[in-house]
Amino acid sequence: MTNRAKAVLVAASLLLPGVAVAADGGCAAKRLTLERQIAQAQAQGDAGRLAGLRRALDAVQAHCTDTGLRQQRLEVIQARSREVAERERDLRDAQAKGDADKIRVRSRKLAEARRELEEARARASR
Repeated sequence: MTNRAKAVLVAASLLLPGVAVAADGGCAAKRLTLERQIAQAQAQGDAGRLAGLRRALDAVQAHCTDTGLRQQRLEVIQARSREVAERERDLRDAQAKGDADKIRVRSRKLAEARRELEEARARASR
């Protein structure tokens, strides 16, 4: 999958909440969700939304592969792992300086980074 195709899929996922949920289920789930949303947009006469949904469906049909989605999820896990390591270093630095405010802030940021890593791992295992 090309970077442009990935960008289109990510953008579609961000713009269309139902697609973001379907992203966890693979390409077939993405297609099904988009098709349902297209039917709703047609029923409501929402031409702008309909055009966007059709573009998103075209992108999914042209570029989405389950292997590609798995690879993207693994890349997210790697990025989140790097973030956790960086936050751990930041916390150690704050602890070495003994700055209570920075320790509290860095601890909170580390907890958030760890939560995001666990979420990425959970998505990858679906």
